[in-house]
Amino acid sequence: MPSYRYQALDASGAATAGTLTAPDRMTAMRQLQSRGEIPISLESGEDGVPAAGGTADAERADLLAFLRRSRRATLSRPEVTDFIREIATALEAGLPLLQSLKTVRRQAANERLEQILDFLIERIEAGQPLHVAARDYGPPFDDMIVGMLRAADASGRMPEVMHQLADLLERSVELRRELVGAIVYPLIVAGLIALSVVVLVTFVLPKVMQPIIEANRELPLPTLILLAVADFVRTWWLLLVALAVLAGWGWRRWIAQPANRLRFDGWLLRVPVLGRLLRDVAVARFTRTLGTLVSAGMPIISALRIVRDTLGNSVLMDAIDRVEDKVTTGQSLAEPLERCGHFP
Repeated sequence: MPSYRYQALDASGAATAGTLTAPDRMTAMRQLQSRGEIPISLESGEDGVPAAGGTADAERADLLAFLRRSRRATLSRPEVTDFIREIATALEAGLPLLQSLKTVRRQAANERLEQILDFLIERIEAGQPLHVAARDYGPPFDDMIVGMLRAADASGRMPEVMHQLADLLERSVELRRELVGAIVYPLIVAGLIALSVVVLVTFVLPKVMQPIIEANRELPLPTLILLAVADFVRTWWLLLVALAVLAGWGWRRWIAQPANRLRFDGWLLRVPVLGRLLRDVAVARFTRTLGTLVSAGMPIISALRIVRDTLGNSVLMDAIDRVEDKVTTGQSLAEPLERCGHFP
């Protein structure tokens, strides 16, 4: 895999430098951005030697294009779903694609959508297909959306395929809302319980026990331990906060390593109840997305590559890579899926 030497600015504005590996320059810049760093320069090839067929001017052009894309307006998933649905409805009514985009542009709900539509209209008037214009714009158009738009253009069934894409995005949004609704309430309750325990142990308990301590009465060992913990928290709370922040920073650095991420995701899948829930959600997303892409006319290999990035678990993503290799050699889809052990 190619290596890249980079110089960047972190969230505090400090300069950073180093090397990373990525399949291409855009992926390398996305990796830097995901870490909260703004790339300033990026050189491809070992020891900073430009990769074959590349030039310094091309590298600078790619970098500037990436920075421009990172500043563009974007949309939330529900807003993208509504946008796709409106375009599909206009196409289904018989309007040409360009006229459909202009119609939706006239009733755009916000300036962000207006900016996106202006970009798409300009590119389509210049002769580009919709999927190319969406890919060039970047977020919120991810690989799955771009792939579906490409399939819609190639199949000649654009209204139908775009309705399928809107349905897929809608179900994805509903699933995310259900998961958030199921997780947020227990987390809030657990947080309130933890906060109550800290307040009771740190502030209330010492005041209640103060008369007993002053009377020199003998206290049981658990009570002595609890009072010692409360005294430690009151005295060293600033140190504990600093350690918590440091632990969070260290965790982010550790989980950013692919091998560590693979171990952690594998452990998550083995956790009782939670692991099964995560697997079932990923499998549901995998089958629904794959079915939509294939029904839109996309080849199975291309569909697998797009669906891989929607799983959200590196162990399952690695399994799909192996499945893709087997399907490429002529095997059926079911056998390698069953053999990997993660799909029911």
